[in-house]
Amino acid sequence: MTLQQALAFGLMGVTIIGFIWGRWRYDVIAVMALLVGVTLNIVPAKSAFDGFKNDITVIIACALVVSAAFAKSGVVELVLRPLLPYLKGATSQVLLFAGAVTVLSMVTKNVGALAIMMPIALSVAKRTGTPPSRLLMPMSFGALLGGTVTLVGTSPNIIVSQVREEILGKPFEMYDYAPVGLGVTAVGLVFLALAFRLLPAQRPTPETMDAALAANPYMTEVQVPETWDPGATTIGKLDRLAGGDVTVLALLRDGQRRAAPHANTRLKPGDILLLEGDHAELGALITRLRLKLTRSDRPIAMEAPTEEVRVVEAVLGAESILIGQSARQADLHGAYGVNLLAVSRAGYRMTTELNTVRLRSGDVVVLQGAERALPGVLKTLGLLPLAERAVRLGGIRHALAPAAILAGAMILVALKVSPVAIAFFGAAALMVAVGAIRMREAYAALDGPLLVLIACLIPVSDAIRATGGSELIAQTMADLFRGQSPVLALAAVMAVAMAATPFLNNAATVLIVAPIGASLAQLLGLRPDPFLMAVAMGAACDFLTPIGHQCNTLVMAPGGYRFIDYPRLGAPLSLIVLVVGTSLIAMVWPLT
Repeated sequence: MTLQQALAFGLMGVTIIGFIWGRWRYDVIAVMALLVGVTLNIVPAKSAFDGFKNDITVIIACALVVSAAFAKSGVVELVLRPLLPYLKGATSQVLLFAGAVTVLSMVTKNVGALAIMMPIALSVAKRTGTPPSRLLMPMSFGALLGGTVTLVGTSPNIIVSQVREEILGKPFEMYDYAPVGLGVTAVGLVFLALAFRLLPAQRPTPETMDAALAANPYMTEVQVPETWDPGATTIGKLDRLAGGDVTVLALLRDGQRRAAPHANTRLKPGDILLLEGDHAELGALITRLRLKLTRSDRPIAMEAPTEEVRVVEAVLGAESILIGQSARQADLHGAYGVNLLAVSRAGYRMTTELNTVRLRSGDVVVLQGAERALPGVLKTLGLLPLAERAVRLGGIRHALAPAAILAGAMILVALKVSPVAIAFFGAAALMVAVGAIRMREAYAALDGPLLVLIACLIPVSDAIRATGGSELIAQTMADLFRGQSPVLALAAVMAVAMAATPFLNNAATVLIVAPIGASLAQLLGLRPDPFLMAVAMGAACDFLTPIGHQCNTLVMAPGGYRFIDYPRLGAPLSLIVLVVGTSLIAMVWPLT
């Protein structure tokens, strides 16, 4: 072993120990590893920042933006809504939601697919009494399985593709992973549908910030659009469409107010409804029925054309100048340039017009205004902004454009018209251009720590290859498996990746193990493709801990899971993936 190899192994070893120890953020560890690598001259200074311009980093960043825009569109809720009334038991819910997350993970980032489906699943679980602990972990594992089917489903596939290009001069294509991924995913879903009962039935789940803020519902005012057919919808039908989560407080028609209108009352174009409910449920109903917030269309004056209109929640402080006044009396739009969209008051149900509600100290209001002016307006009015969260009320949701753009990108890649990086960069740019996602939301969708981790570890892990370290490890493994069945070596590579990813990070695991797997294949006189596929499959399937993948971490608190709960379901699933995955890889990708 040369000095440079020893330094490269030492640096990677210390980095891995830092990841496992968990004392510092993993992106900070990666940054320091890169700095030390450059200082020790095992990472050339001119190559130190190659990771930031690497296709791996670009594809993952763009996939995150595309997934966020797709989630915001609400198209998934629209497709699944007709099926929700039939989900009475845990088995049907696991089948639908785990299956839906799996399919979505094939076309978007798996963590994005899970984030899309979790609120819907939790809502159904609450209505039917299904323990979230029985539902969320199968969804997380389904997201991981679905991500193995396409190039953009999970980070390991993207990184392995790049490793193949460096070794063989050609990357894996978008659907090269599908033959193995689909087989493993199908078997895995059958297991999850049967074995979810291994999970605890009852676990206390902590209240989320959104749940705390939703304790008191909002009252808002909407108008039935002129495009509606007169009498086509009744109050009762509207209530059924909302699933009982939105209440019609009053109907305003021809200057007259009807409090608590009868369910058989037919709605007419131009009717004004006072609705009460959580902001998310209100926003979903307004978007679905194309209702119009009565005060959201008044123009907002902005200082620059690049400024955006924002919607914020705020509470009236004890010294607010709005106490005792209504929005009309205070002339919120004329004097301050903001629109009042909704009001929430604890322990009190309001049935008067939104513009005439006399505000009190402690009332929570939803205001629409220019992003630069809002902080000053809130201060002037004596309003205290609430915890930051996405408020859809009054926003625009594009249901079809994100789906069409995503489908277009997938088709271009499938037909080899465009490289993956260019296709998804174009998709992300179009999502912003058509208004499916705002730039602020696009920046928020970027997982900064993950991108920094990958960009910094690319040159650090390459140091092991450049110094000959990968060949050294591969030679040791080759001596161990020479003369034995090549399938055993393939299974061993997958097992190593599967064992490492819970403690490192799947991206870091691939960057370390993939070059070793490729070198091992060459030393054994085998093709590298099966071994690279084994690394991708093993690194993507982290079913043993809540810390190795964002999907598992995302469901831990809502599901009330403990560390030991993950191996309950994850250990047998890992064994299934190891056996089925190794067999399928050997069948689809010839070893010799």
